[in-house]
Amino acid sequence: MNKIILIGNLTRDPETSSTQGGVVFTRFNVAVNRPFTNAAGERVADYFDVICWRQLAERCGKYLFKGSKVGINGSVQRRQYEDRDGIKRTSFDVVADEVEFLTPKNSASPRDTNQGGYIPEEPHGGISDMQPVDSDDLPF
Repeated sequence: MNKIILIGNLTRDPETSSTQGGVVFTRFNVAVNRPFTNAAGERVADYFDVICWRQLAERCGKYLFKGSKVGINGSVQRRQYEDRDGIKRTSFDVVADEVEFLTPKNSASPRDTNQGGYIPEEPHGGISDMQPVDSDDLPF
């Protein structure tokens, strides 16, 4: 079983791109604090490279920003590549299946300063499309 769950903060703005086949992906880095301090009494963090695909990538690229707090559910994949000097390298990426936006809505986002914070898309139009219902119409 290959599962990872992380809660942390983005260390930089996400970067969105597409494959040659047109599939959208977004990469970002998340700092996750360890639950203890080191010998000097300082908090230590671990840093994870995260990638997400398709609609999730579009939402993350649109609404996340440096400092955003996120919860991530995914898996770990090993990636091998050659660096600029021709040396073979290995890295481990978290492939996100789910990303939960944990930053409060009233937190300022550099991408949406006119709104006072990011506003996630509401499915099917959201609250503004809701109609009042008479309690006599309810089946229970």
